[in-house]
Amino acid sequence: MSTGIEFEKILLKRILMPNTSDLNFLQEKIQDLKNALFFSQNTSLLRMATTIVTVLKVDELGQMWFFVPRPQQALHEFDREFPVRLEFFRKGRQYFLHVLGKAFIVDDPEEVNNLVHDDIRELAANHLVLIKVRMSKADYFETHDPQRHMGWWKDLVDQLHSWMFNTRRGYRPYHLQDTSMSMFSYRPVA
Repeated sequence: MSTGIEFEKILLKRILMPNTSDLNFLQEKIQDLKNALFFSQNTSLLRMATTIVTVLKVDELGQMWFFVPRPQQALHEFDREFPVRLEFFRKGRQYFLHVLGKAFIVDDPEEVNNLVHDDIRELAANHLVLIKVRMSKADYFETHDPQRHMGWWKDLVDQLHSWMFNTRRGYRPYHLQDTSMSMFSYRPVA
């Protein structure tokens, strides 16, 4: 069974591996900010509650791992995978991050055991649910220090930039997943 999991990781790595410099940048920023607001964007009646999460790990596949409080309903009643949005922010930092992706409820004891220590494992068994989010898009925003005023000319240029390009200065989007499995498509030879 272990070889199947390893094969799946290798296959996912080939298909979904984002640009390593982008991923390293995002890993660094996520680890620095650490906490995020977690929003389930599922359209079903039963969905995970909005909560604050602390990211445990961002792996080499661009997947974030964290816990959310266990809902009162039975876990098997929830969708196993669903779209999510995470908004990272930390006071005193000159940037923030918004991440979109697909969340997966992880209830495999082997995966939980590999990720956390014994004390957290016991808590997780009764009160927490492990969530894995495969990032698909991340928006990085730099904020400017309000104490550092650059003058009216710079303010004018920033305002024109936001009007013309409908973005703010310091905005950088990252698309982490390719559109898909084109490398495995079948094309008959004529």
